[in-house]
Amino acid sequence: MSGIRSMTGFATAQGQTPLGFMTVELRGVNSRFLDLTLRLCEELRATEPAVREVISAAVKRGKLECRASLKQAETSGAGINAAALANVLTLQQEVLKVNPDAAPMSVSEILQMPGILNSPEVDQDELNASVATILRDALQAFNASREREGAALAAILSKNCDTIEEVVQAVAERIPDIHRNLKEKLEQRLQEALGATLSNASSISPEEVSDRIRQEVTFYALKMDVAEEINRLRTHVAEVRRILKEGGAAGRRLDFVTQEMNREANTLGSKSAAIEMTDAAVALKLCIDQMREQLQNIE
Repeated sequence: MSGIRSMTGFATAQGQTPLGFMTVELRGVNSRFLDLTLRLCEELRATEPAVREVISAAVKRGKLECRASLKQAETSGAGINAAALANVLTLQQEVLKVNPDAAPMSVSEILQMPGILNSPEVDQDELNASVATILRDALQAFNASREREGAALAAILSKNCDTIEEVVQAVAERIPDIHRNLKEKLEQRLQEALGATLSNASSISPEEVSDRIRQEVTFYALKMDVAEEINRLRTHVAEVRRILKEGGAAGRRLDFVTQEMNREANTLGSKSAAIEMTDAAVALKLCIDQMREQLQNIE
């Protein structure tokens, strides 16, 4: 399995084909899906299906542009398409009549126009095979550059995971004290607010009043308990590390996990019963947002 890959990269490769010397250039940038643009010279247009198949097998996401040019050998057997040449010369004469100051095209410029030269007869399978070989060389270099950048992104994400684990651990260690302080404050406030009123009710004893207050405090404390959110965050961090280690096309999987992490951080913030938990929720969301920003460039 390959390592984590970014979606940005560049590579070139060259090689011989039955039609001449071919140069291929690959450029990749971010995209949610595989968005492939081919810019093949006229002589290589028939190889487009083969080119798409080779690229799709090697690249899963990103906006990729593939340019391929051909330098035909002088002895390639190409001949002039007389009809196409006549059309070009006729059009040139008409242009010169309208605009006598226009510079006429040179022989070199005319020969470079599509359709002027008849390409020699070649076996299409042989041409596809040679083009695919050169393209795979370019893709190998392209993916190598993407993996180098992907390794740097993975290192950043790993540090983000370290930060999240530190914040979660700090919250977990403070939970007993937070809950104890919360219960004490709630019990005191309820006792002050309700104790006298309920005690005046002849049908309720002071012991029953105190017991009812303790029940309400315990119920509220359970609603504010964040142990489940902490456990889930730890599980999600472990999953991120597993995906980073596994490599391959991990962008969408990581995006899903970080969405779940963000949901748990939001819940943690909504259950905040102390300033420490509020600060922790904010720190978690900032860190997760940083991760999701980096994920935009991972295949």
